Amino acid sequence: MNFTVDGRQAFAYTAAHAIEPAKPTIVFVHGAGLDHSLFGLQSRYFGYHGFNVLAVDLPGHGRSEGPPLPAIGAMADWIFRLLDAQKMGNASVVGHSMGSLVALECAARQPARVERIALLGTGYPMKVGEAFLDAAKRNDPAAYDMETIWGHAPLVPLGGNPNPGMWMYGDTLARLARLAPGVLYNDLKACNDYAGGADAAAKVKCPALFILGRRDQMTVPKAGQAFAQMLPGAKVVQIAPSGHSLMAESPDAVLDALIAFFRS
Repeated sequence: MNFTVDGRQAFAYTAAHAIEPAKPTIVFVHGAGLDHSLFGLQSRYFGYHGFNVLAVDLPGHGRSEGPPLPAIGAMADWIFRLLDAQKMGNASVVGHSMGSLVALECAARQPARVERIALLGTGYPMKVGEAFLDAAKRNDPAAYDMETIWGHAPLVPLGGNPNPGMWMYGDTLARLARLAPGVLYNDLKACNDYAGGADAAAKVKCPALFILGRRDQMTVPKAGQAFAQMLPGAKVVQIAPSGHSLMAESPDAVLDALIAFFRS
């Protein structure tokens, strides 16, 4: 579904359902350089089981007009402007990687409007290696390779993919190839620069779920566990075979964790 936010076109997948104000709403926020499609299975399930879903393309990503937003806080504020544009009040926010920081900021900035947050493939601080940042800044295709290889568990290219018929490296590379120059660097820099995690965590009032890939090479589970301790009462689920791209690598396990969280 196309929306207008700040005078620019924005896109969010709604599971082919019209927005109904009486239903609870879940906003899905993608990671660096990605788009709404990585949440395809999870957003579709909730859209067909009693929820409004908005799996967004942040500005400059997917089908949403640019330019990209330069900071995590700006992305969180944009989420609320998208909700306001649809006259929607409260929502839960599910975010992956960069999107997890956006979800945290949403809950901290407007706690009365955020009912639950789920943070997938996350850690704080979310520092990015200099080589990765430099390659992305130069629009070097090596940056896409780094995101793709480090973004999956080592078993993915070796015949251990739990989802037969899926070429996950090719899928990720295809998404990254659609980006305008500078967008991946923008996102990585936003993650690297984000310094408000501890302050934001202290302001969160809603239930929180952390879903971590036990073989994540980008946000290692130890960092995710430490991050979760900043939010008293947060629930943590670790998925044994998964790397950073949990929604694609272990889609059913991620969906099961989210279903249990939103039913609790």
